[in-house]
Amino acid sequence: MQKGGKNNMQKKLPIGIENFEDMIKENYYYVDKTGLIKQLLNEHGLVNLFTRPRRFGKS
Repeated sequence: MQKGGKNNMQKKLPIGIENFEDMIKENYYYVDKTGLIKQLLNEHGLVNLFTRPRRFGKS
C-alpha cells in the first residue's frame, strides 16, 4: 500500500522477540544502544543503575 508515494508499512514492536535475526527479517524495531556504554564510562555518574531482564542469571 502506498499513499502519496510513501510506503505505509510500519515496523512492529518486538514484544517477546529475543532473536535478532527474527527482528530484522520480520521488520521489527531495533535500537542499538551500544554507543551509550562509552558515554556512561566517560561521564562517571554518582549513581548508575543496571537493571536485568526477568529471570536473567537465575538457576
